[in-house]
Amino acid sequence: MANKKESTFINMVVALLIVTLVAATTLGFVYEFTKAPIALAKLNKKLNAIKLVVPEFTNNPDSIKYEIPVEGGLPVMAYPAYNNEELVGTAIETYTMKGFSGLIKLMVGLAPDGTIHSVSVLEHKETPGLGTHMSDEWYINQYKGKNPGTDNLKVKKDMGEIDAITAATISSRAFSDAVQKAYDAYVNYNIEPESAVVDSTLNTQKEGGENESAN
Repeated sequence: MANKKESTFINMVVALLIVTLVAATTLGFVYEFTKAPIALAKLNKKLNAIKLVVPEFTNNPDSIKYEIPVEGGLPVMAYPAYNNEELVGTAIETYTMKGFSGLIKLMVGLAPDGTIHSVSVLEHKETPGLGTHMSDEWYINQYKGKNPGTDNLKVKKDMGEIDAITAATISSRAFSDAVQKAYDAYVNYNIEPESAVVDSTLNTQKEGGENESAN
């Protein structure tokens, strides 16, 4: 009887090991099979965001990019956009941790003199119907044509020029913080060709309802 129980236990362990091995192999295969399409989708999403925030360009801004250090935080990425030989703008992939729900990522397009061409929201987890309005055209238009070096892009509650999103002051402040971070990184870092991060592999690809206004 004891031998039968031992044999049954061993069979169960062997079966479990086989199932685990098959599952792990299958997951590994699926990951390898989907890795390239996922990478291409991410690249296209990034390029589309860049297209939204800088003037028309003829290069692939992701082929030569710059990692700009940020004091006390993670670096931001800069993507220069050229129309033939002329630099028409630089897209800065920036972020802030000051959102109502934490991380907010933006793509900020700056003209060579630092003036904001446009802004695109890449990622956030703000409250639906409140902070999510940061993607609205009326809100983003407030930043267009402004220069963070001369214009006060804080919300009006903080003596700035920006109309905050109704009941989402925290999200509005965070948005401005990310924009300012992009500008500061751009003007304080001397972008030189030798500091570029060249990604030749990508270059070959073708294309919860809580009120936030407290504080």
